[in-house]
Amino acid sequence: MITALTYQVLLALADTDRHGYGIIKEIEEHEGEDAAPSTGALYLALQRMEREGLIAEGAPPRAGADGRRRYYTVTRLGRSVAEQESARLAALVRIARQKKLLRREARA
Repeated sequence: MITALTYQVLLALADTDRHGYGIIKEIEEHEGEDAAPSTGALYLALQRMEREGLIAEGAPPRAGADGRRRYYTVTRLGRSVAEQESARLAALVRIARQKKLLRREARA
């Protein structure tokens, strides 16, 4: 099991490399402004995740990007951890559905 912030960062980096502010904006987009970490908490998490081998410094995703910003990419280990956590959470959601703890989901 990993922290919610670690999972949020891994999700934010799952499809493209991002810098810190980009990670915060991605979290806000999917979970709302209240779920976004403070800048200080994010950068401490990024440092820890780098030491643990979950993320690494990446290249800017497009030419002309601000070279002063550090971009991060998810590593193989980080992707594996995110996949395992996603499976764990999906299993919990299945149990919540069985116990009728979730409202009926809208059908497409």
